[in-house]
Amino acid sequence: MKELYIIRHGETDFNKQGIVQGRGVNSDLNEEGIRQAQAFYNAYRHIKFDKIYSSTLKRTHQTIAPFVANGHAQNWEQVVGLDELDWGKFEGQLPTTETKAAFYEIITHWCNGKLDIAFDGGESPNEVHLRQKEALDYILSKQEEKQVLVCMHGRAMRLFLCLLLSKDLKEMDTFPHSNLSLYRVKYADGQFELLDFNNTDHLL
Repeated sequence: MKELYIIRHGETDFNKQGIVQGRGVNSDLNEEGIRQAQAFYNAYRHIKFDKIYSSTLKRTHQTIAPFVANGHAQNWEQVVGLDELDWGKFEGQLPTTETKAAFYEIITHWCNGKLDIAFDGGESPNEVHLRQKEALDYILSKQEEKQVLVCMHGRAMRLFLCLLLSKDLKEMDTFPHSNLSLYRVKYADGQFELLDFNNTDHLL
């Protein structure tokens, strides 16, 4: 059996301003994000994580920093498959009426099952699915790791949960999230079971 604690990174100034940050934007946590990271650590430091996996982006590194600083440095590994979806030409741009309309259009396409569509220079859900499947196979191959913390990104986390729970990727928006929200899943007998859904109690 394996238990995954899957969290989204803490808040960044880009999050606060509504600016799209995907795989190509390597932003830092802001003061609130650092507070959220510490609050999550305070709530879950009693869990004896055998391994911590994160994306290659520093906002996830900074989110798990309290764990790394307190005995988990040797148990932390970056996995590129956990990186955020690449939003292409819209990354790093302030929200406008035009960009909001473009995002609504592409999300609508995805929810209708058109999962090969992507912004110019970006990734489609199906492309992210392929690298996430590789990442998941790698994580599951480590049978000795029973309690696992995974730190990733909002859209990528939605897609990852679809992968774990055998849902069609077009159902990705059934998994809401906020900065430092937690999903917890158990893996046993070749199947995942959802134990905790978008939990933010640790931030109260």
